[in-house]
Amino acid sequence: MSTYAESGVDIDAGDRAVELMKAHLKRARRPEVVGDIGGFAGLFDVSALKDMKRPLLATSTDGVGTKTEIARAMAKYDTIGEDLVAMVVDDLVVCGAEPLFMTDYIAVGKVIPERIAEIVKGIAIGAAKAGVALIGGETAEHPGLLEEDEFDIAGAATGAVDADRLLGADKVQDGDLILAMPASGIHANGYSLVRHILATQKISLGTNVAELGMTIGEALLTPTEIYSLDCLALYKAMQGSLHGFVHITGGGIAENTVRVLPDHLMATYDRSTWALPAEMGYLAKAGSVPQADMERTWNCGIGMSAILAPAEADRAIRTLAARGMKAWVAGQIAPRSTQGAGSTGATLVGTYQSR
Repeated sequence: MSTYAESGVDIDAGDRAVELMKAHLKRARRPEVVGDIGGFAGLFDVSALKDMKRPLLATSTDGVGTKTEIARAMAKYDTIGEDLVAMVVDDLVVCGAEPLFMTDYIAVGKVIPERIAEIVKGIAIGAAKAGVALIGGETAEHPGLLEEDEFDIAGAATGAVDADRLLGADKVQDGDLILAMPASGIHANGYSLVRHILATQKISLGTNVAELGMTIGEALLTPTEIYSLDCLALYKAMQGSLHGFVHITGGGIAENTVRVLPDHLMATYDRSTWALPAEMGYLAKAGSVPQADMERTWNCGIGMSAILAPAEADRAIRTLAARGMKAWVAGQIAPRSTQGAGSTGATLVGTYQSR
């Protein structure tokens, strides 16, 4: 006799995981959520969008890549969910959209209820920080495809923006300044390079790094900063003077910035306005990573940029500071033909500050 359990799928463990995660999901709600987790579909009341003249829905989906391998190796699962939320909601705010709700997908080799609950706990914490509701998800057990302690997570979020408040390349102007917001660490991009350095240089995750004040493994699991509420508050306060956001993810500062620029303009960041994060400096030195490669792989210390009218830079910095978010002028926008950035449309100049 063959049973589902004998094939490696434990339905009872899945049910137990759902019960454990419900305690965490309470923090990941908004008033518009209809019903509870557990149905076949999540429900969200969008009647509030009637206040918009022409509401546009925005959607984004992402995962956290091989950062999950660091979490697995460290047996620490309560922060990786924050990374997932950050990766999807902060893409939405780039166009000016407010994230409304999201769903998640967790694939595991074996359902261990307590571990699933820890992952969902992190997602719920991140959702609360982002002001987005977690309205559903799926946990899938894949015996034979994943080892028992292996897992992967992905998510999708939906937001809304009124058409006349939509941000895009057409809003960016010659002379605008670039306001940078600091990254909390490597975030959730470039971990294949991180893991390659650790493996080739035989660096253990338990290695204490003096300049970090913690082990390299602990530093690598620092959750991705979530900028959505700060960005939305800044956009509201600027009353039309804010022209764009840049979420610095895979591809680094330059490649992500060019995505929000019109063809005739370019961006120049001045490295001398900030310091390279200690963990990136440590890994780059250990792995002899060329600067150009590092800057195309990691965020190098900036997690989000805002592009705005120069007269409003000081007010924008004060607005973010009042919310606990540091920001500084890191660069400017100019005609592409005058700066020699080639075909990239964005470049970094100068030397990073010493720590």
